[in-house]
Amino acid sequence: MTGRPIVQLLIIDPQNDFCDLPGAALPVPGANADLTRLAALLARRGDAIDAVDVTLDSHSAFDIAHPAWWRDADGAAPAPFTPISVAEVETGRWLARDPARQAQSLAYVRALAERGRYQLLVWPEHCLVGSWGHGVQQALAGALANWSRGRLRPVGYVAKGTNAGTEHYSAIQAEVPDAADAATLPDPRWIARLAAADTILVGGEALSHCVASTVRDLADRLGADGAGKLVLLTDCASPVPGFEAQGQAFIDDMRSRGMRTATSTGWLA
Repeated sequence: MTGRPIVQLLIIDPQNDFCDLPGAALPVPGANADLTRLAALLARRGDAIDAVDVTLDSHSAFDIAHPAWWRDADGAAPAPFTPISVAEVETGRWLARDPARQAQSLAYVRALAERGRYQLLVWPEHCLVGSWGHGVQQALAGALANWSRGRLRPVGYVAKGTNAGTEHYSAIQAEVPDAADAATLPDPRWIARLAAADTILVGGEALSHCVASTVRDLADRLGADGAGKLVLLTDCASPVPGFEAQGQAFIDDMRSRGMRTATSTGWLA
């Protein structure tokens, strides 16, 4: 396409609700600065970036990982950041507020345990579709629009989390995919488009959860040497507080698989 290696920028969930800004539902310390650095990268080196894709966490208020889904025996919802285990659903410590969803809820937490990735955690309501929190951080939104105008090509936007019955940290697939809902399953066309790049730059929020899950799942689908295409911009992603060790473990694991790391100012096409 250009006579030089193709560079793809993949930005994970660069949304207001994850920024350390007033009014954010789930602020990640450092996120606003991370995304401002991504905006600066686009402004400075946008001519060297051939494609940009942005994933968007996209939820409704009623979601299996939000308080409204659950109740205790007295009808009270769990507080945000409450973990819910298989045993707690089996014993009735936590019940689906809609009785018709009880079996579904138990099957879900059991499936999470079998997959061994994350235990169900009740998050504050966040990234509600149509809300300010769902929108892209202001500086980055402007930089994306300018890149699109300058390069005469659209930014790709990928929604994740629209299925209320499963968490969706990874942009590749939901935590528990639903065969009846294509939005929870890997999209072969999107993965093929990403795979066509020689370098995939990655930044966004949060390092410990959605970035980690997306990168791991993408590397699994890029083939034996696919992780070598990935470059994590370490100054453009921060972990959820309390999950710093998980964020570092992700970096260490992916480096061992061939992923490279760079800063937004140190990376060169």
